[in-house]
Amino acid sequence: MQSAQALWDKAAPLIAVTEQHPFLVAMVDGTLDMESFQYYVIQDAWYLKDFADCLRRLGRFQGDEKSENSEDDAARLEAFAVGAEEAELSLHKGFFTEWNICFRGVEPMPHTVLYTSYMMRTVATRCHAEGLAVLLPCFWVYMHVGKCMLQLRKDLGDSVKRSPQFDAWIDMYAGDEFEKEVTDFIAMVDVAAKNADSDTYQKMEEHFLMSCKLEHMFWDQAQNLMKWPEMIKSLPN
Repeated sequence: MQSAQALWDKAAPLIAVTEQHPFLVAMVDGTLDMESFQYYVIQDAWYLKDFADCLRRLGRFQGDEKSENSEDDAARLEAFAVGAEEAELSLHKGFFTEWNICFRGVEPMPHTVLYTSYMMRTVATRCHAEGLAVLLPCFWVYMHVGKCMLQLRKDLGDSVKRSPQFDAWIDMYAGDEFEKEVTDFIAMVDVAAKNADSDTYQKMEEHFLMSCKLEHMFWDQAQNLMKWPEMIKSLPN
């Protein structure tokens, strides 16, 4: 059965590991170092900028041979892009104000470039259905881990103290507004999956799995404070 749920089921073993990622668990139990969280938020701001651009590109395929996108879907994709910029990036910008930093003063790190490059290349060069599939984990995995983290927060109760910024992040991705967006995007992917030929669906599956891997690696990067090698950093831009 070709469906969005079948894509999720294919990646379920990896997602089960990701929901227990030490970075995410530490955010809930309050042991996450603020330097790692700041690193993550800065890199995520870079990611969201390109993610919103990808959503807009998919919306512009309306009427193009690459897409069976309806006008309603095109408008919805634009709304998703606005949501990434106004809701998610606004959360990040609020953190930057509190920290008195500008994320543009920090370059995108290796896994950020890896993920965004893969995502943007897929959206730009592959069919519409594949573009939807490569973006789906950013919606669905975030909602899933957000709800897992919310449950862990409830289980821990008042036994731990954590930064209010960690709570704000959890509330965003475990919240009803984000869930509505995710549900709408899943429905769009589901239609594309059901209408795809077998070769296209196989590619959708490959992209979904790869993005799930890259989501996990994105949190690895923040936990380890990954940097560019010194030799590469010394080269001119």
